[in-house]
Amino acid sequence: MKRPFRIGTTSFIYPDHILPNVRKIGRFFDEIELLIFESMPDTVLPDKSEIAELARLSEALDVTYNIHLPTDVSLTHPSARARQHAAETIARVVDLCRPLAPSTHTLHLEMTGYDPAEKIDAWQVSARDGLARLMRYVPNLEIFSVETLEYLPDCLMPFLTAYDLTVCLDVGHHFRYGYDLNHSVNIFQGRIAVMHLHGVGTVEQKIRDHIGLDMLRPDQLYQVMDLLKHYQGTVSLEVFNRSALDRSLAVLSDVFDDVLSRLPG
Repeated sequence: MKRPFRIGTTSFIYPDHILPNVRKIGRFFDEIELLIFESMPDTVLPDKSEIAELARLSEALDVTYNIHLPTDVSLTHPSARARQHAAETIARVVDLCRPLAPSTHTLHLEMTGYDPAEKIDAWQVSARDGLARLMRYVPNLEIFSVETLEYLPDCLMPFLTAYDLTVCLDVGHHFRYGYDLNHSVNIFQGRIAVMHLHGVGTVEQKIRDHIGLDMLRPDQLYQVMDLLKHYQGTVSLEVFNRSALDRSLAVLSDVFDDVLSRLPG
């Protein structure tokens, strides 16, 4: 069958920087997830000339971008000073990437660093404060999609409604942490800006995610395919090497006629 979704993957399929990856794989995908995981030191961020080249490649290769924002800063940090630094850093990355017209900017609202006895309440207070700080620099928070992480996805709902945020639905995280994917699809209906898709399985006696889709259990794979048959947004195969990407494409190509079975070359 013809796929209804746009297909993408990350900017780290080959062990190299963003630009070389986009040059190699951009023409085979609808969208590339630009991984800007690190913000410190400043030199790790793309410079203006790199952003200009990414914009040129977007047009030349007919590919769009979404941005995965830095994970080395936290809007939910227990320290107000750290939350302020995170707001300033995220705003700087948003401004840097503005010429790329990203479809969304994916954001983590981590729950680490909180006393288990008061975890949810304390985390919610810090998250609201962090988002309010971010709004001072980026008044329109609709450009951000909050990723589903290790905690119950329902915890995000108060922020989505209060700040009109969208969601990055990470399917692999749902399987890894045992959450009901169909439930999340229902509660986040109309708010899913991008979907992260990757395998989960046991590798060297440890549970791993961000691996090939071939590592999903048959029941999980059936659930994924049933969801994708009706999803019209962007699906980012969130893997970080060529082998995992090729295996994931092969799985999708078994169901969808217009998906490459592997990257050429």
